[in-house]
Amino acid sequence: MSSQIPDAQHAAAHAKADTTSLGDLLGEVTRDLSTLMRQEIELAKAELKQSGTRAGKGGGMLAGAGIAGHFVLLFLSVALWYALGELMGLGRAAVVVAIIWGIIAAILATTGRKELKNIKGLPQTLETAKEIPPTLKPNGDHR
Repeated sequence: MSSQIPDAQHAAAHAKADTTSLGDLLGEVTRDLSTLMRQEIELAKAELKQSGTRAGKGGGMLAGAGIAGHFVLLFLSVALWYALGELMGLGRAAVVVAIIWGIIAAILATTGRKELKNIKGLPQTLETAKEIPPTLKPNGDHR
């Protein structure tokens, strides 16, 4: 019985092709492509929203960790300052600790800039949309 279903669909497709004009068929294809493009855009929006929500939560957690880590480093720096102060005086020890932090800041800034330059674009859906043949794109955009 399942072999009859494809035959029935095949016959219905032929009947539709025989009774429908080429303009109507092209109109259906255009509507279907338009629907597909709208669905792809909605999917991309949903992906962006989900990614943004996750990034916001993760960013908040990292900000809290950063503040806590800042206090740890602050107190460790003060301890190092006092320890070095016993050897060379508090003034010179403060300069040494400041130079150490300057070097660390320069390394982190350089590494951070490299990472920011490596950021990729939008989610996968937009990559999928790029695969649509150029002749099917709206506004005659044939690149």
